[in-house]
This record gives sequence, structure tokens and C-alpha cells, in this order.
Amino acid sequence: MLRTLLIVALGGGVGSALRYAVSKFVQDSTNGAFPYHTFAVNIVGCLLIGLFYGLAARGHLGNNATTLLLTTGLCGGFTTFSTFCNENIALLRGDNAFVALLYIASSMFCGLLAVALGYLIIDIIASGR
Repeated sequence: MLRTLLIVALGGGVGSALRYAVSKFVQDSTNGAFPYHTFAVNIVGCLLIGLFYGLAARGHLGNNATTLLLTTGLCGGFTTFSTFCNENIALLRGDNAFVALLYIASSMFCGLLAVALGYLIIDIIASGR
């Protein structure tokens, strides 16, 4: 159990550092009320988790520890639901209800699409098409 916790913590640390770097880059590159930085991080994280679970389902990630490192650790540390929720509350409190609803809907739609795309990419690679 301790070994598993350390593996997840390692992945989470790397994911959190990557989240900060990507979020900062996107935030410095965009303007407006829409929280592009968190949106980008969460959609990229969805794509990654789709890729990782697609690989794991085919036995290409090695053992369970690698899957935990990359999914629960890296993706869990990289994506951020709490920030997503906080940003939506801030938008609502700032009289930006339309932007909040757009953010919620686009995050859900694009997130699901990104996970599905991750699986599809692995399916295509595995089938040799």
C-alpha cells in the first residue's frame, strides 16, 4: 500500500507541476472572462486519460503501478475539478452567467470528446490503420 501511495504521489507531483506550467502559459496567452487556462488543462488531461486507459486496456502500459502513476497520479494532479468549480462560482458571482454556462457545457462536451478521442487514437494505432 505504501508503495502504491508513493507511485500515485510521484505522478501527482509531476502532474501538478505540469498543470501550473500549462495553465500559466495559456493564461498569459489569452484574454477575457472565459477561463481558458483551466479549460485547456482539463481537456488535455481528458485526452491523456483516454490514451492511458486505452493503452492499459490493451496491456501496453505494463503493470497496474504504471497505470496508477499515469492516471490517478499524473492525470489526477494535472486536471483540476475544484478550480473548475471555483471559477464557475466566480463567474456567476460576477454576473457572467452566460460565460459560466458556456464553460460548464463546453468542458463537459469537450472533455467527453477528448477521452473518446484518446481511446480512438489507441484503437487506430493498435489496429494498424
